[in-house]
Amino acid sequence: MYPGLIDAYSNMGLTEIGSVRGTLDISETGRINPNARAEVAFHPESELIPVARSEGVAITATTPSGGPISGTSAVMMMDGWTYEDATLKSQTALIVNWPSMVYVTSPFFRQPREEWQKQRDEQLKALRDAFADARAYMQAKKGEQQRGVPYHDIDLRWEAMTPVLEGKVPVFVIANELTQIQSAISWAEQEGVSKNLVIVGGRDSWRVTDLLKAKNIAVVVTPIHTAGRRWEDYDVMFSLPAKLKQAGVKFCISGDYSASNSRNITHHAATAVAYGLQQDEGLKSITIYAAEILGIADKVGSLEIGKDATLMVTDGDPLQLPTKTEQLFIQGKKIDLRDRHKQLYNKYTEKYKQLRAQ
Repeated sequence: MYPGLIDAYSNMGLTEIGSVRGTLDISETGRINPNARAEVAFHPESELIPVARSEGVAITATTPSGGPISGTSAVMMMDGWTYEDATLKSQTALIVNWPSMVYVTSPFFRQPREEWQKQRDEQLKALRDAFADARAYMQAKKGEQQRGVPYHDIDLRWEAMTPVLEGKVPVFVIANELTQIQSAISWAEQEGVSKNLVIVGGRDSWRVTDLLKAKNIAVVVTPIHTAGRRWEDYDVMFSLPAKLKQAGVKFCISGDYSASNSRNITHHAATAVAYGLQQDEGLKSITIYAAEILGIADKVGSLEIGKDATLMVTDGDPLQLPTKTEQLFIQGKKIDLRDRHKQLYNKYTEKYKQLRAQ
């Protein structure tokens, strides 16, 4: 018996079929969308949810994408008739996409340096302007409350930013390169949100562990299953969690953001274990560590009195590939583990049985 698994960075419920635009609700139009809330767009009838549940995934942090500010993520349970039923925690974090700070020369990247630099600077300016406008709006609202006289109309974008500026909602910055991470931390300090900063991706986070530890900044490592750059060791991502743990940096492991691959989260953790992370730390990285970073450790992530009965029963170690999830409970409710994959497996198993009988 183990805690239900947690995927801390996923588009679960926001996408179904990549080639069918009508099933995609990952990003909103426009560049600055702090008011976009992932839980409202969450599709509880997605066929990808039962598939993830069959592998023990009970909770995902469903996350929007696109633009400098994508919106807010939400912690969603893999069970519920409506998105309200499935929501464990709304507005979990504001999602910021940090631009690349290094110009890449490659046959596959033909953008002129001047054009790339212009786009990067525009994106950074859009971020700074958004926070400046949100802060001005918040101050104006406080003045209204003191005077009792309305000053201007409600702007949902800046309303959504107020909890962030007040330190109630963390900021998750998508950053992988060394210069991305460093500049994101510097920006967060300037904006006064560094105390609630989390780095997502973190490919080069092992290079700045002293800084991350000193600032108490956590890292959502994703994805583990990716190759290093040409000049790096092949196992740079495989061994990253072990390096962060050794340096005393808070971290958790996620999948590759794809909802269809949330079911493989144990594979990512198992690879990290094979490359230096302790076995129990591998399991914690997709349970209690993820819960702590997402701010839901008082409810899930471990088997303790007083927490939700969100757990799984398996026939072996969850980090071993042959292990099967026999039962899953979410908030004490036993979950049906039938899914599309099992349905097709049983269908075609029966087909070939019949063919052999003829």
